Amino acid sequence: MITWDDFEKVELRVGTIIEVEDFPEARKPAYKLKVDFGAEIGVRKSSAQITELYDKETLKGKQVLAVTNFPPKQIGPFMSECLVTGVQTEAGAVALLRPDIPVENGKRLY
Repeated sequence: MITWDDFEKVELRVGTIIEVEDFPEARKPAYKLKVDFGAEIGVRKSSAQITELYDKETLKGKQVLAVTNFPPKQIGPFMSECLVTGVQTEAGAVALLRPDIPVENGKRLY
């Protein structure tokens, strides 16, 4: 178990996907995303294995929940700057976690 203080260290914030590109170099099918977290955090890049349930056009403009305070992580030739969250379906596809109504970019989960 973790403490409440441990949980508060994780910054889960809402951002809007503003750009989506294929990521052919990834070991598993994935997209390269640019996510806008508002003025305080700005735009961050992320790699996401979400190609089974989402196409590039429908992802643009979607809000997502992401961890914004992990250190950058090298994924092949790509530097990921945040972790977009999702849950795995029974079939193994990844479904994004996101607010059910629009909220301001950068707002923190609490």
